Amino acid sequence: MKTKAFSTPKLPQRLSLVAQTVESLYEGIRNGHWQKHLPGERELCESLQVSRRTLRPALEELQRKGWLEVSGRQRRRIKSRSSSKVENARKKTIGILMPGSFLSLPSRISFVMDTLRAKLTAAGCVVQFHINPACYTANPGRVLAQFVAEHPGMIWIVLSAQEPMQRWFSRQKLTCLILGSSAPGISMPSVDVDFHATCHHAGGLLWRKGHRRIALVLHKGIYGGDIASEEGLRDALKGMPGAHIQVLRHDTTTSHLCILIDECLRLPNPPTAYLVGGATHALTVAMHLMRRGRRIPKDVTVLSRDNDPILDAASPTIARYAIQPAQFASRVALAVRQLAETSTVPADAIRLMPAFVSGESI
Repeated sequence: MKTKAFSTPKLPQRLSLVAQTVESLYEGIRNGHWQKHLPGERELCESLQVSRRTLRPALEELQRKGWLEVSGRQRRRIKSRSSSKVENARKKTIGILMPGSFLSLPSRISFVMDTLRAKLTAAGCVVQFHINPACYTANPGRVLAQFVAEHPGMIWIVLSAQEPMQRWFSRQKLTCLILGSSAPGISMPSVDVDFHATCHHAGGLLWRKGHRRIALVLHKGIYGGDIASEEGLRDALKGMPGAHIQVLRHDTTTSHLCILIDECLRLPNPPTAYLVGGATHALTVAMHLMRRGRRIPKDVTVLSRDNDPILDAASPTIARYAIQPAQFASRVALAVRQLAETSTVPADAIRLMPAFVSGESI
């Protein structure tokens, strides 16, 4: 009997960042994103979110493969184009729209973005980062229309989108995934932490610890996740005798947040617990309370709704809720790939429940 020969399967490989950059540039050339010449190195570094130290070897690799040539002025001319269907390639181009620099993101979000880029690139997608704060104004329609027209055929991942921006994308019926929570009344694919369940759990926990006056610290901007946070906390304490919630909305500056805390401390019955949105703001709250002579947790409790490695260095350690960034990135990548293949994701928003991490502040 003749035996069947089996070849050894090819081992999976982890692509280096240079290799991922080569693939992104290659796909961008194939799908016609750049015409005749590539942009300058600074623009490419911003778009692909890599350093020049990573970009230059990738460009040299494309030159060796005959896709680029350098003119006398050091402009890189595109030499050839693939015969693949342009539209099919464009369907795999993922644009990530952000209000600010990659370096300004919280470390956990930076990790999510880096992991997401690796997963999508390995799946054959081109990932391009776009920083455009003008898209994040109260009336972004004109700027968004021009911006999207300049980048046709993309699947969009949008970070930190408030209601006006979400409504525009919803009206245009563009293929878009909100990295965060949709605003009330807006039905869009989104992936976020389950802030309602998180703050519902926090409310019950603080109640059991004897806290009746709780301050909820949030940004001034109205984000879907912050709305869900307030609703979750109120639902947890609804009907509880003596329960009082005070919402403090700050402008993200340390000085304004400290002013709001000082105002609370001057009340006849100040809050005995602070539930804080944003890990760095939780650290600010804790430090300012101690500066004002409040002992943590003997006099007051601080609980962070979000996690960040910086909280590991705090003393006393800050209790918080933490979701694994790799888990979050994997779930986003899965939703994006589904969007790329079918232009749809499940109608229900994707919400992930973080784990409670105990600390000395509670």
